[in-house]
Amino acid sequence: MCSYLLIGFWFTRPIAANACQKAFVTNRVGNFGLLLGILGLYWITGSFKFRDLFQIFNNLIFNNYLNVFFVTLCALLLFCGSVAKSAQFSLHVWLPDAMEGPTPISALIHAATMVAAGIFLVARLLPLFIAIPTIMNGIAFIGIITLFLGATLTITQKDIKRNLAYSTMSQLGYMMLALGMGSSRAALFHLITHAYSKALLFLGFGSIIHSMETIVGYSPEKSQNMVLMGGLTKHTPITKTAFLIGTLSLCGIPPFACFWSKDLILNDSWLYSPIFAILAYFTARLTAFYMFRIYLLGFILVVIR
Repeated sequence: MCSYLLIGFWFTRPIAANACQKAFVTNRVGNFGLLLGILGLYWITGSFKFRDLFQIFNNLIFNNYLNVFFVTLCALLLFCGSVAKSAQFSLHVWLPDAMEGPTPISALIHAATMVAAGIFLVARLLPLFIAIPTIMNGIAFIGIITLFLGATLTITQKDIKRNLAYSTMSQLGYMMLALGMGSSRAALFHLITHAYSKALLFLGFGSIIHSMETIVGYSPEKSQNMVLMGGLTKHTPITKTAFLIGTLSLCGIPPFACFWSKDLILNDSWLYSPIFAILAYFTARLTAFYMFRIYLLGFILVVIR
């Protein structure tokens, strides 16, 4: 509900109204699976408390008292909630439209609210998922698809805020991949470092969009088009410096924070699967490409208006 109200802040705009409804409905799909998974686990263990639930569940698994198919189904339904909330493939469709809210709200959504909830839920339930190797492999597979798909979709975008939306989707894929490999520490570390970097970048985008409207005189429809930007350095020098710091961090350049968290995930991916590691490394290069494309189009290159 909070994200619904934030995305639909400008509810008089039809696009914003449709965007918040899309986010609400998409997450109801995931929440339906989450509710069924919770009920299934309660039917198995008789408890809602994490500690009691893990202990009872692992004892039943160890003694072969549970039906493997039913247990896997319950775990999969629990994971559906995280897929929707953290914009994983294939319930990621709401995230780009969530950019219709004000830019500070976009920074909040991508750094602290719903997209973080799904990652945290999987990390919290990891002692349960580890007992089911099929689910762990599925989580890692969804993560690698999401991180690669998000990065490739980012390259095709002209809207400056949608660029960061798909970038967030890609970075959430890194976190989900780490969780699927059982590396919860690396996933939560990257969740925190990414939140700082992405919030800084979104606030920088807000400054850029404001400059395009007030200094250049573009309409709100054109102010977010990267093709029409360029040469804002002299107008927004502080934004340029802050944006460069956020860009370097998100690209994984040392000594900035995202380098350390992403390096942990990439290192663990080599131990898990060389194919996954190659895709993760290639996506990291794509991240550097599309982030510096945004930086150059926004501040350095001058276009003929």
